Amino acid sequence: MPVQRADARRNYARLLAVAAQEVAAHGADASLEQIARTAGVGSATVRRHFPSRHALLEAVFRERVEALCTHAHDLTGRPDTRAALLEWLSAVTASAATIRGLAIALNRDLTADPGAVHEHCATAQLTEAGEPLVRRAAAAGELTPGVTVTDVLALITGIALATEHHPDPAAEADRLLALTLAGVSPRP
Repeated sequence: MPVQRADARRNYARLLAVAAQEVAAHGADASLEQIARTAGVGSATVRRHFPSRHALLEAVFRERVEALCTHAHDLTGRPDTRAALLEWLSAVTASAATIRGLAIALNRDLTADPGAVHEHCATAQLTEAGEPLVRRAAAAGELTPGVTVTDVLALITGIALATEHHPDPAAEADRLLALTLAGVSPRP
């Protein structure tokens, strides 16, 4: 990777900070032109650093997604496979519900043409990180047969999208996750 000039590094950092503020305020569809204006650069500079909206969103959410992946890795060795999986699902749900734009970005990843999603996208990272937790819980009989990490990420994304405008999105998302995990029609 070529070394960036100092002004390019400053532009990138400024763009990323402004983009994070704009995404927090306006969601995943924040205006790239407004981000450029607020950062004091041209739209070509935004596109040079972030060739697509998807690349911009990935950069904005990178730290949080990496923290969720690290959390999954830390939980993988726990003896109670169900508790480990549920703790991680709760953390992902809380992040997706409270970090504006993250659920939409995850949903776009989940519904995109497989050729359009590249290996560094948030959903791919979360899938890879959560797979061992799902696999271990399934092997222990703690998960309905056939449930995949993709399934649980889709459920989490749906819950986060449904609670985005709730007065307390984290609490409501947590309640809906618990309801999902318990089932709406449990058998006696």
